Amino acid sequence: MRRVAIAAALLCVAVAAAGCGERHEVTGPRTPTKVSLMLDFFPNADHAGLYAALAGGGFTRQGLDLTVRTPASPSEPLALLAAGKVDLAISYEPELLLARETGAPLVSVAAIVQRPLTSIIALDPARVPGPKALAGKTVGTAGIPYQDAYLTTILQNADVPASSVKRVNVGFNLVPAMLTGKVDATLGGFWNYEAIQLRQLHHNPTVVPVDHAGVPTYDELIVVARQSELQQKPQIIRAFLQALGQGYKAVRANPRAGVDPLMKANPSLNRGLQFASVKATGAAFFPADPSKPFGYQDLKQWVTFGQWMTAHGLLRQRPIIANAATNELLPGQGE
Repeated sequence: MRRVAIAAALLCVAVAAAGCGERHEVTGPRTPTKVSLMLDFFPNADHAGLYAALAGGGFTRQGLDLTVRTPASPSEPLALLAAGKVDLAISYEPELLLARETGAPLVSVAAIVQRPLTSIIALDPARVPGPKALAGKTVGTAGIPYQDAYLTTILQNADVPASSVKRVNVGFNLVPAMLTGKVDATLGGFWNYEAIQLRQLHHNPTVVPVDHAGVPTYDELIVVARQSELQQKPQIIRAFLQALGQGYKAVRANPRAGVDPLMKANPSLNRGLQFASVKATGAAFFPADPSKPFGYQDLKQWVTFGQWMTAHGLLRQRPIIANAATNELLPGQGE
């Protein structure tokens, strides 16, 4: 009878693996496998689902012993991943396309945030109600080249001469630059973070996501793996993404499921800001098409965004998106 039970269980796993659509599959190996993940930035609300999965034992149930690392700088995750120093990394779609052009053998295997968070933000809506009002103003940026190209596109789309706008690199001090009056607006802050922070400080900022101002849409946060691991260890990546998706579903049902463990991981955070940010981002963690699984990437959008990067001189040639991103390892996808 025991042999029959084992055979039946194996058959169920095989049937689940062959099916289509999202499913609750057990994809992890039988013995715990150590996996290291490097975040894109310090632990924050965008990672709430990850911490929900950690706290809820999701990775353990998938047979993974997950270690989460924080980068010293935003340039670290993909560099260390390409060098084999970590197993997976969270990064940004434009960063991955730039890294691939230098020869980094990296592939996006899932989208965590399905649309741009980066926005034009202005403290005084009367002074800067929208992009057209940027003429003659000073705009603070984080000094990231592709975000500078965002601003160029936004100004072109708004028929604002680029020469009429003063650009100032304020690094990551975007909110202080606005509060002190150093700049009239910023580009680089997120609508789900800096904009909420300003509202909690009793301001009513102008907030225009870049994809509402002429920049093609893209996936703000992605999970990246080495190309070789897709062939050599696909079951490990599948297991990770299965647990990660369940964590974000838990956060969608109850934001505290992610905020509580997030605060333990990074006690310096403002709990009220993190909670509000998780709630605001809820829908962006999932595809607009409910039939698609968590992490699904619209490769047509990737093509359009890659073309935009090429047209603005950020890439020398159009990227081959089929090699840069895949949905094959998501729950219910692939073989």
